[in-house]
Amino acid sequence: MQKNPVCYWELASHDAKKTTEFLKKVFDWEDEYDKKTGIYEFPAGEVKTAFAGGGVFTLKKAKLPFLTIYIRVDDIDTKAKLIEEHGGFIVEAPFKINAHTKICLFNEPSGVTLAMLEKN
Repeated sequence: MQKNPVCYWELASHDAKKTTEFLKKVFDWEDEYDKKTGIYEFPAGEVKTAFAGGGVFTLKKAKLPFLTIYIRVDDIDTKAKLIEEHGGFIVEAPFKINAHTKICLFNEPSGVTLAMLEKN
């Protein structure tokens, strides 16, 4: 298995319901709406765990639609330092989103925003 795999994707849309319906009709995907987060989750294959697959939501803070991939890492703080050492920029420093998961948003050197997840 590849080290630090892509484990999740997020698609920020102007209309999450419309985007979700499109993906379902075109690709025969099944979604699970999470009322708590407002995200239409698309689990990866048979995997039914958090951060395995992808999710679609309606834009709130950002102005433009975007797609972000999440990379699973073992040590998010060390990776954040490596990002900066290699010309990247930390957009949002590592922080806990729940008791077992940390997230960090960053730009690679050309400016594309990506994210990392560390699960304990």
